[in-house]
Amino acid sequence: MEIYEILKKEIEKIELKAEEKEVGEVLEVKDGVVKISGLKAVENFEIVKFERADVEGVVLNLEKETAGAIVLGDFSKIKEGDIVKREKRILSVPVGEEMIGRVIDPLGNPLDEKGEIKTSVFFPVEKIGPSVVEREPVNTPLHTGIKLIDALIPIGRGQRELFLGDRTTDKSYWALTTILNQKREPNRPICIYVAIGKKEAEVARIHEILQREGAMDYTIIVSASASMPISFWYLAPYSGCAQGEYFMEKGKDALVIYDDLTNHAYAWRQIALILRRPPGREAYPGDIFYLHSRLLERAAKLNKEKGGGSLTAIPLIETQEGDISAFIPTNVISICDGQIFFNYSLYLKGQKPEIDIGLSVSRVGSSAQTKAMKKVAGKLKLELAQFAELERFLEFIEEVDPETRKKLERGRRIKEILKQERLKPLSFEKIVVAIYSAVEGFLDNIPLEMVRSFEEKLYQKIEKEKPEILKKISETKDLDEQTLKDLREIISQLVKEYESKRS
Repeated sequence: MEIYEILKKEIEKIELKAEEKEVGEVLEVKDGVVKISGLKAVENFEIVKFERADVEGVVLNLEKETAGAIVLGDFSKIKEGDIVKREKRILSVPVGEEMIGRVIDPLGNPLDEKGEIKTSVFFPVEKIGPSVVEREPVNTPLHTGIKLIDALIPIGRGQRELFLGDRTTDKSYWALTTILNQKREPNRPICIYVAIGKKEAEVARIHEILQREGAMDYTIIVSASASMPISFWYLAPYSGCAQGEYFMEKGKDALVIYDDLTNHAYAWRQIALILRRPPGREAYPGDIFYLHSRLLERAAKLNKEKGGGSLTAIPLIETQEGDISAFIPTNVISICDGQIFFNYSLYLKGQKPEIDIGLSVSRVGSSAQTKAMKKVAGKLKLELAQFAELERFLEFIEEVDPETRKKLERGRRIKEILKQERLKPLSFEKIVVAIYSAVEGFLDNIPLEMVRSFEEKLYQKIEKEKPEILKKISETKDLDEQTLKDLREIISQLVKEYESKRS
């Protein structure tokens, strides 16, 4: 009997220990961040359930005696002393074809009042990106429909290209222009637009633009609006990335736009400070670089053995007074394969898009361009570089020789033809035609104020009289001798028409 009592006590102790590992207690709640004691076996990024409030949370901080979690919902119902239970599953979100055309929150719940989303596939929100062995070099262009970008700062499928600029610039709308341009692409990528910390009215406006232009047929909007808990701001980009990874692993192409990661960094700083993680520069925690690097490293161009799919990332970062040397901008610049800097002072001078070519770069370069674009872009870079040098030189002198004057006039016309209205993307074959007409000197005698109207007339004339020019460039992705001959002929005719009008 004595042995029986001893064994019974020992078994009870084991059961208590097991229970202690599965059930915990809320120690404190602050702004959606909860400190829990008792969950000794809990894992990072595991789901926990707050029993009384009937709401879930995600564990983000593991200490010896306590765990820190963010609440996925209304945290006002959670009180100190509440019971917390392990769910023994990692945070995952629903993914699949059914998500296309929908507006969802970071947990995959619909926000567009179109009913329930029925999908049985779930992807983890946190995931390690593909290894170097599983990737291949970026070699396929992702046409943005923006003349200046496609010609000078090309983006390839599987690349990470940063858009950064002040709040007053139109970087978000130029990112949306990229989504709109995919409508005409033959191998169209699935687009995911992630809105972090934006007003609900702004998200609704973006949804309306994409709906009106027919882009929602291939787009998913993941919204963590300003009114949502800070935990949703933090999870939104990872959730959007998981949506894109589903299509990449299916061998398809996907494009994710994170608008913007500055708000994401703010959210993590707030969570980290409440979790009492040691603050570093600008009060950000020490792992702020890892926050964005583990997200952007998931963008890749997979090799043929892995299906050949790709995930392209365009993160947006907000700068203060154009300072790209600040903490968060420099962090993300170093993670990405290039950056496009939107300069507000150029916007005030009438340049649209307001891209600073000198501070923008694509580390993938011409390997993400078609042969046709390479042929015209090479000369374009040279002409713009010479023009920029001459403009600086002219600040110190008044009179110039005729040859220099000619170069200056050509440079002004090239800059004029590169101008474009936001949300109005151009097909890559039209971009090739426009740049060719400028760099080959056909616009030299066209008045500067008539360059834009000349460009429009040129597209109309080609579509009416020789549509095979655009068709051939689109199909072959090259400029052969016959196409160049036909193109020169039709541009020359239009130039003569403009000259006869002037005379």
